[in-house]
Formats: sequence, C-alpha cells, structure tokens
Amino acid sequence: MALRIYGDSISGNCLKVKWTAEHLGKPFEWIETSVLNAETRTPEFLALNPAGQVPLLLLDDGRPLAQSNAIILRLAEGSSLIPGDAYDRAKMLEWMFWEQYSHEPYVAVARFQMLYLGKPRESLDVRLVERGGQALARLETQLRQTPFLVGEQLTLADVALVAYTRVAHEGGFDLSLYPAVEAWVRRTEAALGII
Repeated sequence: MALRIYGDSISGNCLKVKWTAEHLGKPFEWIETSVLNAETRTPEFLALNPAGQVPLLLLDDGRPLAQSNAIILRLAEGSSLIPGDAYDRAKMLEWMFWEQYSHEPYVAVARFQMLYLGKPRESLDVRLVERGGQALARLETQLRQTPFLVGEQLTLADVALVAYTRVAHEGGFDLSLYPAVEAWVRRTEAALGII
C-alpha cells in the first residue's frame, strides 16, 4: 500500500506535507479532503482521525499520523531536511513548534478569514493582526543573519514556515516590509520546486 495523504489544497499545513513528500521523491496518493465542505467530519474520516483535521498521512502499513509537523518529520527521517547536528536539529524543532504556536494561529487565521470568509482587513481582531506582524518581524530578524532558518541549508523549519508566509499577503500582511523574508520565500520555493 502506498502512502496516502488526505489534505485540503487551500491549507498551508497540508501543502507542506505534499511538498515534503515530493521533494524527497516519496510516492503518494493525494486525497483531496475539503474542510469547507466538512469532508473531515464524515464518519469515515473521523474513524481515521478522531480530531477531524487534515493533513492526515496513512503510512504504507495503514497506520494513521496527524499533525503537519509530525508528518513531515516522519517523511523526512534520515534525509538532509533534518540536520545531523543535535543542536541544529533542536533549533529546527524550535522553529517548527514556534510556527504552530506563534505564526500559524495569526498569519494563517487572518488569511482564512479574509480569503475564505470574506472579512475585510479592518474587521479582523487587532491582536490577530499585531501577532501576525510580530511573527513576520521575528522571521525577518533571523533571516537577516542566515539564508535559511537553521543556517545555510534548507530544513523542515523552512518547509513549515514558508507554507503560510508565502501567502501572508492574502491575510493583509505586506511582505515588502520584510525584505529578508521575501528573499527567503523565493529561495525556499526554488529549493522545493514550488514556484
């Protein structure tokens, strides 16, 4: 049985799984699963992932694995996307944990509310906008020092964070205010072949 990825193509969390599998040359079947159409709430899907969320990876032995960053860690095991050095590996994980706690809940949510719920920028929660800007500023600070988040080479930290950063403008964030981030997005897209 080949790997199966249940994902919604509008979701950066799902796309990062797809990009990782493609980058590593891992064959998989993509099963488009729309969140907006409640396809993650069917009894069949909930039997695979009781949390009712995508992405979801079904391993070749049939075991399910949820949460985007857990999935990309599993897919990239033993590859150059995970640093061999223990400190660099821990820094990669630091960025990945930060992404889910301090970036995605603001940048991705602003994008979803504007792009898919049709909310005007002015109606977004002020804290949401402020936190999204702070997240982009944090990336800018790091990327003025190194070409990728953990130094000189692409890691899963870059895959995780580029997913929503590259479309931050759809949430009303002006990436031209963050030139190092813009340059990093281009580098990361090129490295992953997602331009």
